Amino acid sequence: MLAHKHILLIVVTAIQLLCAQAYAQRKSDTLKEVKVKGTHHVSNEVKVNEFSPGQKVKTIDSSTLQQYQLQNMASLLSQQVPVFVKSYGFNGLATLNFRGSSAAQSTVLWNGVPIQNAALGIADVSTLPVLFMSKVNIVYGGSAALWGSGNVGGALLLEHEVPVFDSGKRTLSVSGGGGSFGQYMGGVKGSASFKRWYLSANVFAQSAQNNFSYVDHNGITTKMPNGSLQSGAAMLRAAYKIDANNTVSISGWYQQYGRELPPALFETSSDKKQTDGSLRLLADWNRKTEKNTWYAKSSFIKDEVRYRDDAVMLRSDNNVYQYYQELGWRKQWGRYGQLLLFSPVQLSWLIPPSTNIIRHQDKAALAGAYNIKRFNDRLSVAINARGEQINTQSFLLPGADASFALTEWLVLRANAQRTYRAPTLNELYYFPGGNPDLKPEQGWNEDAGYTLKFKAGRFTFLHDLSVYNRNIHDWIVWLGGAIWTPHNIAEVHSRGVETENNITCTMGKWNFHIGVNTSYTIATTVASYIPNDGSEGKQIPYTPRYNGQANIGFGYKQISVNYNQTYTGYRFVSTDESEYIMPYQTGNLMLMYNLMLHGHSLLLTAQANNIWDQRYEIVNGRPMPGINWLAGFRMTVL
Repeated sequence: MLAHKHILLIVVTAIQLLCAQAYAQRKSDTLKEVKVKGTHHVSNEVKVNEFSPGQKVKTIDSSTLQQYQLQNMASLLSQQVPVFVKSYGFNGLATLNFRGSSAAQSTVLWNGVPIQNAALGIADVSTLPVLFMSKVNIVYGGSAALWGSGNVGGALLLEHEVPVFDSGKRTLSVSGGGGSFGQYMGGVKGSASFKRWYLSANVFAQSAQNNFSYVDHNGITTKMPNGSLQSGAAMLRAAYKIDANNTVSISGWYQQYGRELPPALFETSSDKKQTDGSLRLLADWNRKTEKNTWYAKSSFIKDEVRYRDDAVMLRSDNNVYQYYQELGWRKQWGRYGQLLLFSPVQLSWLIPPSTNIIRHQDKAALAGAYNIKRFNDRLSVAINARGEQINTQSFLLPGADASFALTEWLVLRANAQRTYRAPTLNELYYFPGGNPDLKPEQGWNEDAGYTLKFKAGRFTFLHDLSVYNRNIHDWIVWLGGAIWTPHNIAEVHSRGVETENNITCTMGKWNFHIGVNTSYTIATTVASYIPNDGSEGKQIPYTPRYNGQANIGFGYKQISVNYNQTYTGYRFVSTDESEYIMPYQTGNLMLMYNLMLHGHSLLLTAQANNIWDQRYEIVNGRPMPGINWLAGFRMTVL
């Protein structure tokens, strides 16, 4: 029955797309440009641009994306964004912690499709190449009505470029680089644009030995063993312009990430190896008229994890599948109002090797958002709600947010959303250790803040502040010794403050910048179902109270230089705060030079990380490398 259900939904989606295409060919309206006034977001996603006025959104600019083009999302976010990236080593798993949330409470979306592992409920951001993305946005705070249940702490939005239909336009770029510890990487990206077709391909590969020096528990300096990495990824896209208003596209993204897992400081050796493979397929249709936008998207994702530990003759193969579809309609009501209605469906399933019984989680929802603007667009208010059903559980997720431009240089904002996260397939059924009696996490998220931005002569000043509060009941945490099992703890209260501060100055061909991002988070257990566990009033493990980055640099003509300093505070390892990891700071120096050669663009980058050779750990027992470097290039044929 489950297989028939999946097939039926896929067939229904295909029929919907075919009907949409037939309708588009039958009727054509003149496309009128609609300018969005007052938004600072650079995103393809209307849910961000028009229906999240009161949420804090951080956009990674194109220059920063170029600097990190040969690295992964974990490196980019840990150095440039006040979000804690929990990394298990130089080539280990890396997950996101937004405002004291757990990794499973963070959402990662690729062109609007969730790409977390359907069994684990998390996305390993160390496997996501920056080179594949043209837009990266971080949405702080939960908005489950827009992004789905499970979006508690925040969302990372990854997007590729919008197809451009321009007959005869071609681009081709070749990238390559190398660095410390046997790092080598390279990529090729090309696109071709025609009157009705747009085609693009992107390929990236890397390898590394990761044999950096570290100090073991006996105080002896040694080389990191069993740490090699090999990975490859490819993304293909094709888009077809049916007429002036209608576009269809398909995308395919496959990657394989093979890595050896080095021993922790409390292990004498390691023979562990893990290979992660992901196949992501996406088809979407968009129709835009003067006052209406229709869209449909359908995605299939297969994640496979192959784990080997020859020391104990352990082999584990896990395949997880996810099908996602979403139909939506946006209507412009006069000049001031907009309505968005959409219906997402997400099916996830796996067959555990230990039982061979299909485990599945089916989500279906009907959601809507209404945005109204007043006072010459100075006031923007959005009200949203989602009715969702997960297997047999039904619930409502309401929310509202607003922004108000008090002056041309001061904007106020506020956001309140109900949050909900159902246990993942692994939390329920993993063997041994799964807990089928887990309750879903649920609660409320509120945040407010302001943005102050103005120019004074050659200087531009930006100051942004956010305060947030979140109460989650039945928070899920893994506890145990030889066998770890997830449990509900009664309530977790998260609250804190974030700031973003930047000053830029332009003097002829020179420009200078200085910026400081800070985050202060208190995430404590209010009550616990486990007697005498010592967690009440204590900080959630691996949630630093203090986190921040500072950037200072300059640009002259085609040259840019930036120094980045990061700080991460104490992280408690145990729920009763009896064990902790010391704070650490890293300094990172980045150089970029862009020049034209015979009509072609050559971009040169160099980066020295941890230049003060700081000894530190992000996760207990997982040493990070000392000073290291990376250099690369990108040649673009225009």
